[in-house]
Amino acid sequence: MEIRQPIHSDHARTLDTAGLRRHFLVESLFQPEQATLTYSQIDRIIVGGIHPVRETVRFAPELGKQTGTDFFLQRRELGLINIGGDALIEADGKRYEIGPREALYIGQGAKELSFRSVNPDAPAKLYFNSAPAHCHYPNRKITLAEASPETLGDAKTSNRRTIHKFIVPDVLPTCQLLMGMTQLEPGSLWNTMPCHTHDRRMEVYFYFDMPADGVVFHMLGEPSETRHLVVRNEQAVIAPSWSIHSGVGTQAYTFIWGMVGENQVFKDMDHVPMSTLR
Repeated sequence: MEIRQPIHSDHARTLDTAGLRRHFLVESLFQPEQATLTYSQIDRIIVGGIHPVRETVRFAPELGKQTGTDFFLQRRELGLINIGGDALIEADGKRYEIGPREALYIGQGAKELSFRSVNPDAPAKLYFNSAPAHCHYPNRKITLAEASPETLGDAKTSNRRTIHKFIVPDVLPTCQLLMGMTQLEPGSLWNTMPCHTHDRRMEVYFYFDMPADGVVFHMLGEPSETRHLVVRNEQAVIAPSWSIHSGVGTQAYTFIWGMVGENQVFKDMDHVPMSTLR
């Protein structure tokens, strides 16, 4: 588990490209037969990827040492979305079959977790976010059809996209974790523009469905002091609550967003007028 400390907006203004990437970009999420975890002390979110191929990946009890608990989810909840082939996931002996573009919420208190691929030739890739939790809510699989959809934007402004809200209060209860997937239509390149911040929540963007030579120019920073990161396929960006989070790609792509913080009101955003961006 990699640990990332919080960073103040005044400090972020002074960083060069390498510094911005070191603090905000998660470059390697999927390693065969492993789980990778990045612990951000910004609202204590953990961002990770699980990539079983021919072996079963398990969360060992020792993982709890990283969070000062007896086991990983003793005081945490977890949400994952599968971007690979079919997966079989067991949580305390109960099995869940999670197909491509399906999600699973695992509530606080789950002790024994294991993950494997149904077909090693089409292995699962399970992207997950985990947040501190104060009580247990039931585990639940969410299909793409069950996710709350919302289509926004316009082809004229190159941001026609559909937001699939998998883990939100309209679909299931959680302590604080929110997750969903946004898919851009062909020809659309921008996400979340005009942009916004939300001081009540931090957010992580995980970009995928990109070719090897494709990139997203992800915008971050305060609205009056914007910066950017060049992001490639299957990489994630951590956005503090003071930062905008928006991007434009060299072609259409998909991204998963996850939020933790004070509330779960999806539309609680502080919109930034285009005229004030710098």
